[in-house]
Amino acid sequence: MVRLGGTATVAHMEVFHGLEKLFRKQGIDLDWVLYSGYDEMVDAFVKGEIDLAWNGPLSYVKIKRRLSDACRVIAMRDVDVNFTTYFITASGSGITTVEDLKGHTFAFGNRSSVQAGLLAYFFLKDSGIDPRKDLAYSSFYNDRKSTTKSDERDVVERVISGEFDAGAVSQKVMEVMADDGSLDRDSVHIFWSSPGYSHCCFTSQSNLSPELVARIEAAFLSVTDADPIGRSVLEGEDCDHFVPGMDIGWELIEKAAEAEGLI
Repeated sequence: MVRLGGTATVAHMEVFHGLEKLFRKQGIDLDWVLYSGYDEMVDAFVKGEIDLAWNGPLSYVKIKRRLSDACRVIAMRDVDVNFTTYFITASGSGITTVEDLKGHTFAFGNRSSVQAGLLAYFFLKDSGIDPRKDLAYSSFYNDRKSTTKSDERDVVERVISGEFDAGAVSQKVMEVMADDGSLDRDSVHIFWSSPGYSHCCFTSQSNLSPELVARIEAAFLSVTDADPIGRSVLEGEDCDHFVPGMDIGWELIEKAAEAEGLI
């Protein structure tokens, strides 16, 4: 029995139901459990209560730091490779560099968001802008009253409206908004782009046998939208396919988490 852990969301429940069926077709007996938050899941993984964890980028870094025996990134979504954070402003604002942000307002995403919160804050400081001293005003999504459920869409909308001079958003959300018609790309100027980094990942315990690891990886890679269950899994994860895991790309996240005292 292979046990998979994730955070308690409706999407994860639906995805894990699908993965359970698909894994069993591959001869892998999969069970799963949902936790109230990432920190609870990290604790369970470190204690060995689960074999696989569907990690956010920060929870993966926390697991890696707490284990003496390195865990393995066994699979990722295609969208989690070379993830990118953008700094955006309204077209014609006059802001063309990070240095131009001094004295202006800036909108972050959720405090718990790696791409639009933690890393965005870290990237600003690393570029010589102290949000507390150099900006006229900044806020996180958690601090704003918003009818927009997506923190990054909220950033885009407030920057376009002129409420904030600039903000942080991921490349992925920009592409999704452009594709669904909710963003006119000519209305937004990207004046800074981060280096690519890795994002979410399925992590496995280091003590799983090589044979089982190979079978689990193959099961993830076999998920396809040609199969109705596979299609529902991919739609639930908002990706086109799964790819083999990689152990690089989390260095920036680890550095930012250290700087902010999160690990």
